[in-house]
Amino acid sequence: MDSYRLVYAVLLCTLAVHCKPTLRKERVHHDQAELSKRPDEDNNSLKYDHEAFLGKEDATTFDQLTPEESKDRLGKIVDRIDGDGDGYITTSELKAWIRRVQKRYVYENVAKVWSDYDLNKDDRVSWEEYKQATYGYYLSNPEEFEDETDQFSFRKMLPRDERRFHAADVNGDQTSDREEFTSFLHPEEFDHMKDIVVQETLEDIDRNGDGHVDEDEYIADMFAHEEGGPEPDWVKTERDQFSDFRDLNKDGKMDQEEIRHWILPKDYDHAQAEARHLVYESDLDKDKMLTKDEVLENWNMFVGSQATNYGEDLTRNHDEF
Repeated sequence: MDSYRLVYAVLLCTLAVHCKPTLRKERVHHDQAELSKRPDEDNNSLKYDHEAFLGKEDATTFDQLTPEESKDRLGKIVDRIDGDGDGYITTSELKAWIRRVQKRYVYENVAKVWSDYDLNKDDRVSWEEYKQATYGYYLSNPEEFEDETDQFSFRKMLPRDERRFHAADVNGDQTSDREEFTSFLHPEEFDHMKDIVVQETLEDIDRNGDGHVDEDEYIADMFAHEEGGPEPDWVKTERDQFSDFRDLNKDGKMDQEEIRHWILPKDYDHAQAEARHLVYESDLDKDKMLTKDEVLENWNMFVGSQATNYGEDLTRNHDEF
């Protein structure tokens, strides 16, 4: 997170009502909730699988369970995934489950903060309510934000949030129901918000304001170069990525369509890829389907039990599984 955004997010969350402006997210979106990047290392790769299969919070909860408890709950999940009750889990059934888990994360996130923004409790959020909840302290006390960077941050983010809010207001009634507010907070999950995602990404990275992203701006978004210091090998790889795969028309910069191609790839289905991976790794008889026994045999890939405390308050009731 950029340092100036951290400053005003902390100030707002402390002094207002625990709300904050919409912040920059991971650049590349694969139609999924926020997951850890898939690494090569075995332990972290398992964490990725757990998050895809369960969601981040549930994956953390399962990590606290004994193997016996994990297997018991996993068995109940398997019964739910097997939609037609034939005793087999197909790749399509597993893909549908993974997508459901991803969507659940998004909607639960909105449910947690809804009351902070619905100030008059009419089950809708107007722009004025959001502005007051998020920027109210700053608007009422501008003298407390004397630093030019802080002032610039607020002046920049408020109209940006307003633009996104109105884009999410599909019926144009100047308020958001829960679905519209969800698309406002998680625009990458909604087709009608994809233009906003691309535009905001361009604005975030385009430091010289020319409406494009050149190679140095692209690198600066992910790497803070120390003056006189060498660039790591991964930065050189990213420079090659820019010239080979990002700058499609080879004019030395990315326009909006090239940015869209980068952050919203059409040729990759995350849920499908993860479902195929889980089936491939667990399909003992190689019939391209999974039985409950096969899933439980490879239970650690699906839910794990690393007895790792991530410091979260684990309150979800898993009896629903």
